[in-house]
Amino acid sequence: MRSDTVTRPSPAMVVAMSEAQVGDDVFRDDPTVFMLEQKVADMAGKEAGLFVPSGTMGNLICVLTHCWGRGCEVLLGDKSHIVLYEQGGISQLGGVHSRTVKNNQDGTFSLEELVSKIRDSEDTHCPVTQLVAIENSHNKCGGRALPMDWLERLGALCKEKGLALHCDGARLFNTAVSQGVGIGDLLKHCDTSSICLSKGLGCPVGSVIVGPTDFIQKALRLRKVLGGAMRQVGYLAAAGLYALEHQITQLEKDHRHAISIAQEINRVGNGRFVVGDVDTNIVVFSVDLKLTTPDHVVELLEQPGDTGVQVLSGVWTQNEVRVVFHRDISDSMAESATNHVSNVLKKLLGSQD
Repeated sequence: MRSDTVTRPSPAMVVAMSEAQVGDDVFRDDPTVFMLEQKVADMAGKEAGLFVPSGTMGNLICVLTHCWGRGCEVLLGDKSHIVLYEQGGISQLGGVHSRTVKNNQDGTFSLEELVSKIRDSEDTHCPVTQLVAIENSHNKCGGRALPMDWLERLGALCKEKGLALHCDGARLFNTAVSQGVGIGDLLKHCDTSSICLSKGLGCPVGSVIVGPTDFIQKALRLRKVLGGAMRQVGYLAAAGLYALEHQITQLEKDHRHAISIAQEINRVGNGRFVVGDVDTNIVVFSVDLKLTTPDHVVELLEQPGDTGVQVLSGVWTQNEVRVVFHRDISDSMAESATNHVSNVLKKLLGSQD
């Protein structure tokens, strides 16, 4: 339960991969890759798509394509994956300056603050604000699904200000399922998105970036120089096609499991262990540092309980622990994990009586 990236392909997915028709995608003649790219683009309501090895590369390519010239700036949340977990690649490799706005607990940010940080392009002292980036669902904020009305207002603002809008859609399908909409609805106001297949959908590798055709043509050049162009990649694309056809609706199960364990943590936590709102498959709970530490909680969860159950979780912040549900966790496993977490927290609270 450290992440939803730890899944393994199902037997049926492996069969689909083994039977894929392939070509050489560097020459752009792999038919299965084309099928995947177009399918994701159609689902997202965009003109074209491009398969890339990872979400990090997808975000990097998208930011660099939007910010093609030197001296550009992107505005994005201070808890965004691009800022925290991608090694500053947009500046390290692309010379793009990032400027952050404060993320709210639900993954949004103040549009007023955003406006205040848009640079005057005529001022030679400043970089040129070119792009706004969001993340949906928002990992660091606990898997929160960005509200539809906020996305609409943000999109209108970006259009008014002449700024492109990119969505880090690492878990975009989770948001879509949680809100009962399609990913196209979530991306209606976004110009581009990087959409992972290797998280909730359970593929072994890969993301697809989507956007206008001319954008994807530029992105193709960047994919090549970054080493992301691959040969018979249709074997991997076939996994994505299988997941899109068979595994999206199963995300609801992960969300249900997450809500259940969150309710149990709040029930037994006695205000010392607390979960906020849960929208999707990620549960982040705070730890009262007067009682214990996240490291100690994670250590205890990894120790076998009375029934032999172990839960691998992760320290999320200096006072938070994260657990993540995914397709390889069955109903019975989720129940066992919930009971184990509950017992560990009860023991920690009991030791203070």
